[in-house]
Amino acid sequence: MKLLDAIREAGVVGCGGAGFPTHVKLNCLVKYLIVNAVECEPLLRTDRFIVKNKTEDIILGMELIAEQVRAEKKVIAIKYNYAEEISALEKVIKALKSNIEIFKLENIYPAGDEQYIVNAVTGKSVPPSGIPLDVNAVVTNVATVCCVAESVKGKPFTHKYLTVTGEVENPVIVYTPVGTSFASCVEAAGKILVDDYVIIEGGPLMGKQYDKTQLENLFITKTTSGLIIVPKNISVVNRNTIPLKSVLRRARVACIQCSQCADLCPRYLLGHPLKPHLIMRKLGYSSDIESDIEKAQEDEALKQALICCECGVCEVFACPMELQPRQVNIYVKKILQNKGMRYSKPDCEVFSRKEFEGRKVPTKRIASRLGLNKYYDYQISEIKIVEPKKVSIPLKQHIGVSATPVVKAGEKVECGKIIGTIEAEKIGAFVHATIDGAVTSVTDVITISREVN
Repeated sequence: MKLLDAIREAGVVGCGGAGFPTHVKLNCLVKYLIVNAVECEPLLRTDRFIVKNKTEDIILGMELIAEQVRAEKKVIAIKYNYAEEISALEKVIKALKSNIEIFKLENIYPAGDEQYIVNAVTGKSVPPSGIPLDVNAVVTNVATVCCVAESVKGKPFTHKYLTVTGEVENPVIVYTPVGTSFASCVEAAGKILVDDYVIIEGGPLMGKQYDKTQLENLFITKTTSGLIIVPKNISVVNRNTIPLKSVLRRARVACIQCSQCADLCPRYLLGHPLKPHLIMRKLGYSSDIESDIEKAQEDEALKQALICCECGVCEVFACPMELQPRQVNIYVKKILQNKGMRYSKPDCEVFSRKEFEGRKVPTKRIASRLGLNKYYDYQISEIKIVEPKKVSIPLKQHIGVSATPVVKAGEKVECGKIIGTIEAEKIGAFVHATIDGAVTSVTDVITISREVN
């Protein structure tokens, strides 16, 4: 079976972000294959665990992908301070006589952003609204590469490694079927140490926050990288509880146009024309914000919101007035996208700005601003295997179309059986049963319960 066919049938999607279907992403020819092992956000340890414990799969998966995309350069990007992980990679690369290179990055935020990595490795900036392919590169997450290696062995994407940390008794790496409840994963980390808490799915800056009452009704997907339990009264939570009306009102009356949000914006420093303070200024002079945004076809300042990567440096680290340019950008972006607007890629080459080297933000300082210092330097010494009695598997867990169910309630299934398919020409991913059992319901989520003998 051809590699792309094996990846497609295994239902592999990107594990490090929006979950773009991997068989589509790797259907290209490039000079650079870059594997992202950086683990962008503070507190997450999943990729580091995978690098140390599935090293051979990473190298073998990279070699398979490199042959598929005809890459001349094969690079693993990783932070320089991941000493044990780098040592594990070097050992296996040498044993397998591979010519894969290790590229060591600084411990800054957002070093795991694929556009930052591409610039660091190739010296070229991805154009605004572009993708790495525009500069002859393809970037894939280290966990995704392991899934590719497993796909050629006939093993579909059914299980996830993820970090569970924060206000828990014993931070752990959990290995569990896709569709496992958040509650079961958190339970594997022992007692929750605070009464009033929030669950963050993903990293603390770009992850989604949920109330503790939702714990039983949220489920692990193919893109879940971690669960972080934090007290409800710390900065990382408080920032996201401010109503949108208040965010917009404060932006209009309190922005001092200092431009620090632009000066420290990672995408601006890569050469993109993104200046959040100009968007804030536009709102400040607007009498009807939503109406003015909808008329923004010729307004270059507002259209810049479309190229914001939503990393949060502007509001967590840069703004001296503690405003929220990211939230404003997201608001503007949503309105423009609903109007069908897209940012046009420039015809000319883009170059990073000369100030780039002097304006990098240390990851630990970002964690401190979020009130997360307490959890920053923890160690994970074990992995917990979670085997739930029931899984709830969404038919859409990624960019692209939803899968079409091919099972019915009452049907018995085995782990690995295809339960959702996509048409050949559509962008999407197959969905598989992640435990043995019986299908109990089929909606936009397929629920499977283990059979009790």
